[in-house]
Amino acid sequence: MNIVPVGDSLVVKRIEAEETTSGGIVLPDAAREKPQQGRVLSVGDGPQLPSGKRAASEVQEGDRVVFGSYAGNEVTIDGETLLILRSRDVLAIIR
Repeated sequence: MNIVPVGDSLVVKRIEAEETTSGGIVLPDAAREKPQQGRVLSVGDGPQLPSGKRAASEVQEGDRVVFGSYAGNEVTIDGETLLILRSRDVLAIIR
């Protein structure tokens, strides 16, 4: 798979949600919330500055990031569900 985001976009693969609660209860798929964390697979060129140049992105490939519940757009490529979002939709980088 080769997907290259443009501008300040990122391609993120969601990190799977926990299947059981801390008390040991197994959650069905319908009861699980979508994970709000993911691993960055690809980074675009960065946001465009008023001068026309591109700023370096704060997020790098391989970073683990936290994003909002409704951030980005889900796409399925080669049977794999990915999330394409803007770098401004990233709330934090987990290091």
